[in-house]
Amino acid sequence: MTPRRNTPVLLSLCAMLLAGPAAGQVAPVAEPLDPGTVIGTEQDRGDRMTVPVMLGKSGPYRFVVDTGAERTVIARELASSLALGPGASARVHSMTEVSVVETVVIPDLTVGGRNVRQIHAPALARRNLGAEGMLGVDSLQSQRVSFNFGRDEMTVYPSTRREERWEGNSIVITGKSRFGHLVLVDAALDGQKLWVVVDTGSQVTVGNEALRRKLAAKGRLGESFPLRLMSVTGGSIIADQTVAHRIRLGSVTITDLPVAFADVHPFRKLDLVDRPALLLGMDALRLFDRVSVDFANRRVRLLHKPQSSLGVETRLAQAPAGARRS
Repeated sequence: MTPRRNTPVLLSLCAMLLAGPAAGQVAPVAEPLDPGTVIGTEQDRGDRMTVPVMLGKSGPYRFVVDTGAERTVIARELASSLALGPGASARVHSMTEVSVVETVVIPDLTVGGRNVRQIHAPALARRNLGAEGMLGVDSLQSQRVSFNFGRDEMTVYPSTRREERWEGNSIVITGKSRFGHLVLVDAALDGQKLWVVVDTGSQVTVGNEALRRKLAAKGRLGESFPLRLMSVTGGSIIADQTVAHRIRLGSVTITDLPVAFADVHPFRKLDLVDRPALLLGMDALRLFDRVSVDFANRRVRLLHKPQSSLGVETRLAQAPAGARRS
């Protein structure tokens, strides 16, 4: 797959990282989730996954599922129409900048069978979010989220529940918790070891400048093209996009995936500016049949798709009969 050649290209790149709750903010309260709640999903224009969310008795509204976001976010226009009360201001770390924004209090949010109360949600412009809101990790803590891309379903389980059985050869990758985020460390890009953050709120995969410098020193960077990345706060940054020939995640290899290189703000927030790192976006995750992210146990599970409809192969290092080996 070749990089996008348009200059600039506008993307709704929505990895959102929020600093801790503002002074006086009450942490959201979650009620127990019914085991194995299946939620129907859709794709937005950026190929991100959205789910129906109820706000009190109103809705459903389509929220983007964002595993890179610490906090749930709501469109300012929706908050106004629902007359949600003001909350404490919050410091928002978006792709491009740090901003202090106003929040609103969502008294009651329900996604599938899970109910979360008293969320202080930053209210941002709908045109920048590209959706009515973004469902962050605060609504998914202690849960295991499973994405079935073939069926357009997301299933939410308590992390304590035994993992569901998948047909086929799946791979489990254990990660680390870094400032509350799940980071995979058994990974490499074109032979360079790196840290990987699974980010379902980003439509493209982004590498930092430390990774690009390492690859350039080894002569492993190809031709690149400028790409404009847009953040949820309306800021933008120009990245250089090229093709990564091999991205290894545990024993799974993704081949020929476009990667945009820029020191976007999440790398600073996670203290990964000086370490080769990658935000793995939906363009990579959709190459698998199923993806499971277990926040509490710091595990990612991948079910191999033999041939991607996007023309990018994913191969197992230990492939089943009939499959090509990496």
